[in-house]
Amino acid sequence: MSILTLVQAVNHTLRDEMRRNDNIIVLGEDVGVDGGVFRATEGLVQEFGPNRVVDTPLAESGIIGISIGMALYGLRPVPEIQFMDFIYPAFDQIQSELAKFRYRSGGQFVCPLVIRTPYGGGIRGSHYQSQSTEAFFVHTPGLKVVIPSTPYDAKGLLTSALRDLDPVLFLEPKKIYRTVRGEVPDEEYTVPIGKAKVVREGNDVVVFAYGAMLHVATEAAELAASAGISVEVVDLRTLLPFDIETIMASVQKTGRVIILHEACKTCGFGAEIAAQIAERSILRLKAPIIRVAGYDTPFPLVLEDKYMPNAKRVLRAIEKVYNF
Repeated sequence: MSILTLVQAVNHTLRDEMRRNDNIIVLGEDVGVDGGVFRATEGLVQEFGPNRVVDTPLAESGIIGISIGMALYGLRPVPEIQFMDFIYPAFDQIQSELAKFRYRSGGQFVCPLVIRTPYGGGIRGSHYQSQSTEAFFVHTPGLKVVIPSTPYDAKGLLTSALRDLDPVLFLEPKKIYRTVRGEVPDEEYTVPIGKAKVVREGNDVVVFAYGAMLHVATEAAELAASAGISVEVVDLRTLLPFDIETIMASVQKTGRVIILHEACKTCGFGAEIAAQIAERSILRLKAPIIRVAGYDTPFPLVLEDKYMPNAKRVLRAIEKVYNF
């Protein structure tokens, strides 16, 4: 058992899986000699060489397009997009090509490819290095969208992604790359894609969160406990496909729902979860569903701390639904 940060867990998993599977190719901007802008691929080129850890030009469409070709011919490419904010030149490749191969070929072809990219705010990166636009990709059938919140899950989910036959967008919350540490088994294990996790049991209110916001939710739950409110916290872990069974079990248990994410509120992923809950269980709710989210503005550098949800904002939402 090792104590690792989230970025260390990503690095160790890439190394372990590259040793296990010679077909895995890591490619992207500065992933080789420099080890990536966040050092997630540090040391890989020294062990596996430049044919398996490839520094590419600054061309996201090319990075993903080349990776699709590799995957269709039997390799397991792991392209890194340096920041999620830079992924949009490749959006057509992802949306129109990558996610559609299994469907358009009638199941004859698969495209096993894992796109890694850091997302979200919290590092004073300004609006071009801080966005959370995961909802764009959750609206893409054929693609899996995975977001770990802990080092343990980072290793287990990334291992599952690297062995999956479908394309996976693996989003890494950069705010907690090095601020969250945890126990990670040295031996091989997986965390299943599509399965949420109840990380804190509670009876009065449930908070659904993912990525860095899971830790904000846990902090708010601890504050609420001192006021006598029992809060359940659920880590969604996978946005597509998401675990509706675990979600509904917590909804029916508590009857009061808060959905937390740092992406802007309008059409954020929380809207889909709220709609799914309302369709299935609106008559079981004891209060309206509340979404705590970023604001509908470009991500602000100077006002980053105001934009990103914090424990006090979540606590106010908890108190509102509890006292409704």
